[in-house]
Amino acid sequence: MSQDNQLRIRARAVIPGGLWGHMRADGLPRGYPQFFRSGQGCRVTDVDGRSYLDFMCSWGPIILGHHHPEVEAAAHRQRALGDALNGPGEVLVQLAERLTGLVTHADWAMFSKNGTDATTTCVSIARAATGRRKILLARKAYHGALPWCSPYPLGSTAEDRAHLIPFDFNDLASLQQAVEQAGDDLAGILVSAFRHDYGLDQEMPTLAFAQAVRTACDDRNAVLILDDVRAGFRLSLKGSWDVLGVQPDLSAWSKAIANGHALAAVTGRDRYREAASQLYVTGSFWCSAVSMAAALATLDVLEREAVPARLHAMGERFRHGLARQARAVGLGIRQSGPPQMPTVLFDDDPDFAKGERFCIEALARGVYLHPKHNMFLSLAHGEAEIDEALQATQGAFEALAERLN
Repeated sequence: MSQDNQLRIRARAVIPGGLWGHMRADGLPRGYPQFFRSGQGCRVTDVDGRSYLDFMCSWGPIILGHHHPEVEAAAHRQRALGDALNGPGEVLVQLAERLTGLVTHADWAMFSKNGTDATTTCVSIARAATGRRKILLARKAYHGALPWCSPYPLGSTAEDRAHLIPFDFNDLASLQQAVEQAGDDLAGILVSAFRHDYGLDQEMPTLAFAQAVRTACDDRNAVLILDDVRAGFRLSLKGSWDVLGVQPDLSAWSKAIANGHALAAVTGRDRYREAASQLYVTGSFWCSAVSMAAALATLDVLEREAVPARLHAMGERFRHGLARQARAVGLGIRQSGPPQMPTVLFDDDPDFAKGERFCIEALARGVYLHPKHNMFLSLAHGEAEIDEALQATQGAFEALAERLN
């Protein structure tokens, strides 16, 4: 029996369901490893010693590559001094200064540990600042895993979501209808950097939509909250909507901010500084100095290496290669979202059977993809690694076409 299967059996005995949330094995095709031993650059190795080119990057946190030496050196130096102390280290102030100097809309910053911490804090600040209750958010959008926002309602109550009003992403009429429904009780509009819903084609925001969200908040004196947890620092270092010329009032950040070290942030405009200062939010590990030192080093590399542009170029190389391979074997695929965060879905595949088989074939050839979720590239994905991955996907496409025929 493989080490992975042994660990699954042991985990089921002591952990409900064997694991929780998106890390559950049943969220991936049969045959995918659940437990991993190590990561280096753009490769991960499972507990049975099999190595894969990694196109999930730990579901987003790895933006420079696993175990990046500059980041790990900074974390090691801070760890030698201390991590969870009686109060924060100097790195907290340094990181806040760095973010406010980098992110276009940011006049201040706060820190926590997870993306859900950050989105929840943003919503709370919006309500504190406006004295209102209603929050607008796009249907099927993921903003975290607490009762107010979890996509799976088990354990939550109707009251947890009583003041949420849905609209359709990029649909101006739907947005306006939701704004009117909120009326004078509109506290804020919470929107993802782009539509990255699970199992669906991804969709970039139109300029008209982004401007309409900004105008709706300005007209109603409400708060525009950008959920940049997933996309942050991959599309732009200044904020994902900076490329549209539309600035939020508050932004939630996590995932890539510290290249795998647990950290999240909220950035905001001066207008909301007082409300943020009065809000009581805290956590025992929210001032962890090691993760903040890692974040400072991560930001150094992101700026020096112009990482968003590098990721875009390698993502385009991968995307064009996949399209060429699919055409060659007569398979229809849809590639959506920004090249830095690609989603690949198959035509005529309502149950994702084609996508899962393709990913299993790619895995057998040493490439870790996902059949439903958007994927992620890192700085460690260079031309040689992309071409290596394309050699594997060529075989995967051919195997899938043969199986279907």
